[in-house]
Amino acid sequence: MIPYKNEPFSSFSEQEEQASFLRALSTVRTQCGRNYPLWIGGKTEYPETGWIESFNPAEPEARIGNVAKGTAEHAHRAVEAASEAYPKWKSTKVIERIRILWKAAELLRRRKHEFSSWLVLETGKTWAEADGETAEAIDFLNYYAHEAERLAACRPLTVYAGEDNEWKYEALGVGIIIAPWNFPLAILAGMAVAALVCGNTVVVKPSSLTPVVAAKWIELMHEAGLPPEVLQFVPGPGAEVGDALVDHPKTRFVSFTGSREVGQRIYSRASMVNLGQKWLKRSILELGGKDAIIVDADANIEAAVQAIVVSSFGFSGQKCSACSRAIVHQDVYHDVLHGVIAQTKRLRAGNPADFGVQIGTVIDGIAQRNLLRYIEEGKNEADIAYSGDILDANGYYVPPTIFNEVPLEGMLAQQELFGPILSFHRVEHFEAAIAAANDTVYGLTGAVFSRNRNHLAYAREHFHVGNLYFNRKCTGALVGVHPFGGFGLSGTDSKAGGPDYLLNFLQGKVISEAF
Repeated sequence: MIPYKNEPFSSFSEQEEQASFLRALSTVRTQCGRNYPLWIGGKTEYPETGWIESFNPAEPEARIGNVAKGTAEHAHRAVEAASEAYPKWKSTKVIERIRILWKAAELLRRRKHEFSSWLVLETGKTWAEADGETAEAIDFLNYYAHEAERLAACRPLTVYAGEDNEWKYEALGVGIIIAPWNFPLAILAGMAVAALVCGNTVVVKPSSLTPVVAAKWIELMHEAGLPPEVLQFVPGPGAEVGDALVDHPKTRFVSFTGSREVGQRIYSRASMVNLGQKWLKRSILELGGKDAIIVDADANIEAAVQAIVVSSFGFSGQKCSACSRAIVHQDVYHDVLHGVIAQTKRLRAGNPADFGVQIGTVIDGIAQRNLLRYIEEGKNEADIAYSGDILDANGYYVPPTIFNEVPLEGMLAQQELFGPILSFHRVEHFEAAIAAANDTVYGLTGAVFSRNRNHLAYAREHFHVGNLYFNRKCTGALVGVHPFGGFGLSGTDSKAGGPDYLLNFLQGKVISEAF
């Protein structure tokens, strides 16, 4: 295989690239409103149980599409179908499984702007955010293809006289992939193909907020040559379909990215050994964060300000890695605060389908109402230093809001709000900044801006997060460069996009023969 490298981002400063993206948006708009089926046992189904309707968060009357709504009965049949397909897929040569990932990556690359357009319309991502997600999906396909080849090789063991000893990896069985709405292409693709390339069969349950992007990805994988019976697709309510998938005795593992509350529910249910179950289920969970950027007294203020704004307000703060706390040394507190306010004021808000927009919508009306309520409740804890204007538009917009002198206890400092709300905390010294950053139940990402090597060394040892960045933003992990996963209640630290990730979907087998 050619050496792995990350997919480059599109350069929308070039007019030709802009025109190409606008054409893709126009084409995708003409395809909105279509119906998408379930996939069970290699066959499509259009059940009479209704539809999951998807709408554009920037244009709530604009229908993106309708995806068939599954039930617990569909979930049960999907696991049974995946179990039936498993022996043949497990026995398929690794190189054949790898080739499917290569082809899917190339197909996605050729249709990059098309998939990014679906992301813009269904999730409310800006052009740049959508383009970055599509690139990440391509990266996952290529990176896990490389990793599968590496792990397929014989593992070295200590030589022992009179025996031939072999250590190899083999697939687990049927896996459940429960994907989030905020990265409905990249995270879905990453979780699913990691399991598939290892020889597992899977059942995909996408978020009910972004099911059309997921349905489009299912179509792409079939086009790439993946046997349709290997990949089941069952959208539906989490409390019905999700629970049925997790509880099924033939489910071998559950891979989930989403909220802490749902993740803890999955973790608890997956730990039960149900009637007919022959194993302990694995749970691969990524559950969010309350991420902080620390700014030291001697930091590059301009760089820190830029990183805080991008990390806090990119995709309206709807990332588990988003910066929601700026913890700043008292000597530079006002400089950083005023710099972040000034730069936030310059951000262009609007319909994310428009070129140049930097802040779009939140995902739906429920999220909008919750976030506006958090802002009102936050006034009981701290003063608002800045809040943008609420756009006179029909979409689900929430203004970027910055709170000043926020106490370390309370909702603003402790709760994952998942929106464009940033808290500023003043500290007297660096050790206090690290203590403040660690003062949550989460431990996903964090960043430190400092020129003091002793302080950076202290942070390496004491800043308790899975992904720690120095003098750069705390978002934008690249596949193969920044393996991603967190500590504490941020999940199981599975390190997606890293050399250990595929091991979550494999089991080791040692074979010894005396001679």
